Amino acid sequence: MTITNTSIIKKIALIFLVIAGLIFAKAFLIPLFIGSILATLFIPFSNFLEKYGIPKVLAAFICLLTLIFIMSGLVALLAWKIAELVNDVELIKQKAITSGIIAQEYIFNHLGISVEQQSKILKQEQPSLSSIMQVTFSSITSLITNLILLLAYVFFLLYYRNHIKHFFLKLAKPAQQEEMSQILGKATHVSQQYLFGLSKMIVCLWIMYGIGFSILGVKNAIFFAILCGLLEIVPFVGNITGTTLTVLVTALHGAPISVLGGIVAVYGTVQFIQGWVLEPLILGPQVKINPLFTIIALVVGELIWGIPGIILAIPLTAILKIVCDHIETLKPYGFLIGEIEYENKENTLLKKLNQSILKLRKK
Repeated sequence: MTITNTSIIKKIALIFLVIAGLIFAKAFLIPLFIGSILATLFIPFSNFLEKYGIPKVLAAFICLLTLIFIMSGLVALLAWKIAELVNDVELIKQKAITSGIIAQEYIFNHLGISVEQQSKILKQEQPSLSSIMQVTFSSITSLITNLILLLAYVFFLLYYRNHIKHFFLKLAKPAQQEEMSQILGKATHVSQQYLFGLSKMIVCLWIMYGIGFSILGVKNAIFFAILCGLLEIVPFVGNITGTTLTVLVTALHGAPISVLGGIVAVYGTVQFIQGWVLEPLILGPQVKINPLFTIIALVVGELIWGIPGIILAIPLTAILKIVCDHIETLKPYGFLIGEIEYENKENTLLKKLNQSILKLRKK
């Protein structure tokens, strides 16, 4: 009994040490992990270029240029749509002021706090201009530095990918090298599948949200469709945030309740199609983690690394599941993280639906 308790205490201590290490080294690990996952996306393209005689260093550079082009295209697309939204800033500002006055009157009538007292409270809570400028400059500097690091990691990870693979194989015993090779292959594949699937998912969401918002007559419908689609990189939270912003801005434009309800209905419909059709068809079973551990991974990711942690939570958890599935002592944890196998009669229809979607995906 004492040995068991000691073993449990050691495991708990190890978990806390790992978490502390992740928090302490986040400035180093976040760009490295994001760069590693992005690098796996370009491995097939790099292999294709090398197959036709292009030197490895040039193939890695072409992949890097392709990534920069894609990122620049997304930024340009958002900037273009935001420029259109800026034309309505004055109207939105006026609506916000009007809503603020109504809120102040409500607080005065129901809580007895005068407008002057509310203004004093707000002034006390507002940060100074110098602190805002300092935080903004620090954030921009950090963003540029991390972006340069990320691009450097993508290039060198692509160039040295075989060298890194051989390193991991040398870590394993000769009898386990084949299994280590399978783990590396599956981990790379699941990262590729996640990123490819996420890209396809975002495009599908753009189309569905664009059609839904345009039919409702939402102002700047395409911008909000693009925003809701891009926020899919943050599972669960992203779509809700995008839809909430769409409802708030549309309400400030003076849209009727029927339109606001329609936006919520579009969100519900898109989520239903995404969860029951797109995810099984596009992402496939290898990336699937059960909803409980998806939420746990997102919460832990946010606590450790903030927003980058939320973005990295799903692919890293999927890779962790693969590692657990291939190590005998960790297989129970892989089973715990994975999806439930449907065995009850009441879930037969759901099982058949998933099997049909998987068959279509294979074809």
